[in-house]
Amino acid sequence: MLTLWHCEDARSFRPLWALEELGLEYELKMLPFPPRFSRKDYFAENPLGTIPLLVDGDTRMTESCAMLQYLSLRHGQGRFAVAPEHAEFGAYLNWLHHGEATLTFPQTIYLRYSRLEPEERRLPQAAEDYRLWFLARLKLLEPTLSDGRETLLRTGFTMADIAVHYAIELALHLGLRDDLPPETLRWFDGLTARPAYQRAKARQSAGAKAENLPPMPF
Repeated sequence: MLTLWHCEDARSFRPLWALEELGLEYELKMLPFPPRFSRKDYFAENPLGTIPLLVDGDTRMTESCAMLQYLSLRHGQGRFAVAPEHAEFGAYLNWLHHGEATLTFPQTIYLRYSRLEPEERRLPQAAEDYRLWFLARLKLLEPTLSDGRETLLRTGFTMADIAVHYAIELALHLGLRDDLPPETLRWFDGLTARPAYQRAKARQSAGAKAENLPPMPF
């Protein structure tokens, strides 16, 4: 049985959505955010204290975008991935990593220094700098979507869409929707209508309610 440790609407939503897209059976373990402060016992599962954590037998993974590729190739017969011989293989890998390394990273700095730190430790200028950094990094996404496509790759929906989509969803949680360009928003809104996305949202909401978890500090 696959096990996913997850905080509501955190990076761990990426593999949660992927699990639903692939129709896999899994156990969802909900945690309060951030677990390294509120659930010290979680360090026994993941010494980093971060989420997500995906457990598959002896395999334990902590990187959300790597989990997307793993689930597709190990448990999904390659569905929603792109094969090395495919013309868009390079683009697929680039978008898969772009979602976290380029787009999500600056938002985590913005979140930390605008909301998560105690008032006396917040750094408004640093937060603003990283907000602008994130918005500048959308310059690759917006032109790609300018031809009206519904997915990042012409081949159709892939795990790369999940990887990048979460970065845009985090931006919305942070109140940045009005800063986002139109084609990015069109693509984002279209993917939220996917049944697997809706099932993932419902699964995490039910889990958070069952555990009586506090809302995320977005």
